[in-house]
Amino acid sequence: QAQLVESGGGLVQPGESLRLSCTASGFIFGSGIMSWYRQAPEKERELVATIDATGRRTNYADSAKGRFTISRDNAKRTVTLQMNSLRPEDTAVYYCHVRIGTAIKWGQGTQVTVSS
Repeated sequence: QAQLVESGGGLVQPGESLRLSCTASGFIFGSGIMSWYRQAPEKERELVATIDATGRRTNYADSAKGRFTISRDNAKRTVTLQMNSLRPEDTAVYYCHVRIGTAIKWGQGTQVTVSS
């Protein structure tokens, strides 16, 4: 059974950094397009960043460009989101997501809070 487990969330001050990790199991990780989404209170879930199966192509939401970096290690079955220069508006639950063909899977989410 496919499973995604996120880690690395927490409470940080504005301007600080966090590194989120997502460990996958139960599917062929190297075939999956991996993404990070986030959902702030009373807002819709939004795409933050995507990385293709090879790791060569990435896409970012405008709000993440220049501050966040998505990467993957297919041997370790992990995808990470390095978040720098965090802002209060980055506060949200961050979800790992995989798509293989028409099949998708979500992780349980990890809370990121940016506050002074």
